[in-house]
Amino acid sequence: MKDIAQFFKVLADEARLQMLWLLLNHDELCVCDFMAALEITQSKASRHLSTLRHAGLVTDRKEGLWSFYALCPIEDPLAKKHLELLKATLAERTDAQLRLTKLHQWLAVRVRNAACTVDSACACAPPKATQARTLPEQSPQLRGLR
Repeated sequence: MKDIAQFFKVLADEARLQMLWLLLNHDELCVCDFMAALEITQSKASRHLSTLRHAGLVTDRKEGLWSFYALCPIEDPLAKKHLELLKATLAERTDAQLRLTKLHQWLAVRVRNAACTVDSACACAPPKATQARTLPEQSPQLRGLR
């Protein structure tokens, strides 16, 4: 029961729910992507992503100075069902769609400009039009959940 309570405690935060929503719709996102879409600071984004990582919901990888996050393959049946329900529920909400739209606008600007730079949101600057990297293909483990 303790692990179930911890799972719901992790979900009981608006920023973490929004982060999960974005990751349920994208394979991998950089910290700067969360900063831009959620209009939060680098430290707040990193703190919430760390909580999600410690709960086993996301995984991270480093590429130079940048950290990228993706959903972990979900093995636990309870967690899997609740994340599927969360995705279906949020898909019907206007506020969730607006966050996704904001992320897509950010990614379009970032992709047009080439690669994250030293003065980008990735380097702790406020979210703004920065340069981008290309996004990887969808991981096979997550295709069923998306």
